[in-house]
Amino acid sequence: MTEESQGESLVAILDELADLVASARSMPMSASVLVNRAEALELIESAKSVLPGQITRAQGVVADADAVLGRARLEASDLVERAKERAEELVSSESVVAQAKTRAEEIVTEARASADRLSREADDYCDRQLAQFEIDLNAISSQVSAGRARLEERARHRPEPQRASTPGDEGARSAEEKE
Repeated sequence: MTEESQGESLVAILDELADLVASARSMPMSASVLVNRAEALELIESAKSVLPGQITRAQGVVADADAVLGRARLEASDLVERAKERAEELVSSESVVAQAKTRAEEIVTEARASADRLSREADDYCDRQLAQFEIDLNAISSQVSAGRARLEERARHRPEPQRASTPGDEGARSAEEKE
């Protein structure tokens, strides 16, 4: 399973779990429903197995952005070094000293501008990817919270099991009735 299909399958798994609960048979006179435990648990386990892939993918995006930034810095450093070398060559010739300085400054300025541009592009790429992950994780978190709230609501509406009365309970009941 590719990383992209894992992301899609996580959302698909959660959608399937939501459909399972939504289409479950209702209990009469109650907000509770009957859900196939095995199906629900299987979907939850599937979601758990896919989630680490999402986290790994987010870490990969950050690492990719760092690599792009590193390449940009290396390229900028290389451009600056070549500019210095070229400037030294031009300076060695007395007739073109002024031109060499001007051209060297232009090359250094271009190299810095290129490094700045590449750095901004790397940051923009990283920000877009992290924003998408934030959206995906917020959606997952909302779905999980809603599912847990439904389970908690169902537990609150479940009737308390009645206890069998024992001979000692009658005395306790009569004492409670007197109060």
